[in-house]
Amino acid sequence: MRAIRVAPLALLGASALTLLAPSAAHAAPDGATSTFNPTIAPSVIAPGGRVTLGAGGCTGETTVTSGIFDTTTIPSGSTTATATIDTAARRGAVYAVTFACGSTGTSRNVNLTITGGATSTPTPTPTTVPTASSTALVPGGVRGGLGGSSASTDTVEVAAGGALVVTAAAGALYFARRRSADRHH
Repeated sequence: MRAIRVAPLALLGASALTLLAPSAAHAAPDGATSTFNPTIAPSVIAPGGRVTLGAGGCTGETTVTSGIFDTTTIPSGSTTATATIDTAARRGAVYAVTFACGSTGTSRNVNLTITGGATSTPTPTPTTVPTASSTALVPGGVRGGLGGSSASTDTVEVAAGGALVVTAAAGALYFARRRSADRHH
């Protein structure tokens, strides 16, 4: 019988989490939905080659940074720019390229693999780079990242999460005390 009394509270908490989680995951700092999808073409290139950097879904200026080419800016109103890979880039290495969309504040990483073959030229249509690669990485340890946890903190998300935790704790305390009182009578 007690499970039936607890079920509405559990259902309410689960519903709140379900409704808040998707909107928080896709919300940009200004409240807009982020559809920022950066691309690099080609995704495998030799040192000294040129790549096309795409900033699909970003309406503002996009800043692209990496350790293997100079910082590049994709201006507002444009969706692509090109960059030349350093000739000293390590063959067989996979480098992270960071795209920062100025209009949404969203930042995304895309991998770029350096090959030992001839210099490639950019393809006309940028393609999305897969997140996993079968290319052997250069020795030197694991490159740990923040995994997206370094984005700016949204006050609404923190307040909603705190409210859910307080509500769950208060509900658990209420039912625990009520149950304890029922056993003593």
